[in-house]
Amino acid sequence: MNILLLEALIPEAREWLEARHSVTLQPGLADDPSALRKAIYNTDAVLVSPRVVVNREFLDFAPRLSAVARMIDTTDNIDLELCRERRIRVIQPTTANVRANAEYLLAGLLLLCRRGLGAPLLGGKRGEMRMGRELHGSVVGLLGLAPAAHALGMMLAPMGVKLIGYDPAVHHSSPIWSRLNIKPVSMFELMENADLMSVQVMYASRYRGFVNDKLLAHCKRGQGWVSVGRTSLYDTTALAAALQDGRIEAAVIDTSDPAFVGEGSPLKGLETLMVTQRLASFTRESRLRSHWYVADRMHETIAAPQGAGIEVAQSAPMDLEQPFKEPVVWGAGQTAAT
Repeated sequence: MNILLLEALIPEAREWLEARHSVTLQPGLADDPSALRKAIYNTDAVLVSPRVVVNREFLDFAPRLSAVARMIDTTDNIDLELCRERRIRVIQPTTANVRANAEYLLAGLLLLCRRGLGAPLLGGKRGEMRMGRELHGSVVGLLGLAPAAHALGMMLAPMGVKLIGYDPAVHHSSPIWSRLNIKPVSMFELMENADLMSVQVMYASRYRGFVNDKLLAHCKRGQGWVSVGRTSLYDTTALAAALQDGRIEAAVIDTSDPAFVGEGSPLKGLETLMVTQRLASFTRESRLRSHWYVADRMHETIAAPQGAGIEVAQSAPMDLEQPFKEPVVWGAGQTAAT
């Protein structure tokens, strides 16, 4: 079986695949459409990069293809419906970075409580002397019940934090709230009662601009915000106003969108906003989980007998009605049992 890699796997995972299949690493093909069409004609599985669009034209040149993989948990460049029609499995490591995101959120909450830590961490000789606060006894509002919120909730509860939450896609009567020991509240109650806000909404286009003037008008004054959600959630003008007038005392936001604080953005230059460039999910452990998951699932798909019942795609949102369970990290010579 032939596997084409347009992005590199860690050496151990690649060697494991090479012991079982014919594997070719050619990242340059991502920028050469003509050569890529020739290469995928005899390919059974492909690991694509964000620059490659998997559409009808792409798939018409890949009659043998049975699996398309992405290294990060988004499929914006893949036509999922067409892959489903052609029984091509879409592989993405949707849970590999959950704990990494949760730990980033926890670190952000602690940093917001002790903002004087920022100066020495950023290279200053002495931290600014300012009164901190303790996370213990505070009310943390969880905006969104994405899996990172499940892991974060389990970290915060033993620290004496009161957890309240709201998710536009999860009804307040759902049993998931009680299983996670989070009190469900309305959107405005969340804003009015939380000392600190953690944002990890599973994004959909209908949530564009969800954090707007109407929502932020209900802020408990002096809130701290930490976020790994899509920046499309934010009305940047409304967020800038809240940061400037003190409704939000400070915010820590992880994003890959340079325009969020770029030229012309009302957020540019705000001292109360700290933006990191995709640090939340960037850990050794999440990378290890991602690479082994992709390698194992590509092997599983193309090695299975035809009609063996492998699901066509893993593109649907995760089931928020079930508590998140951390994935197993497996090593060379092992495969995932789930």
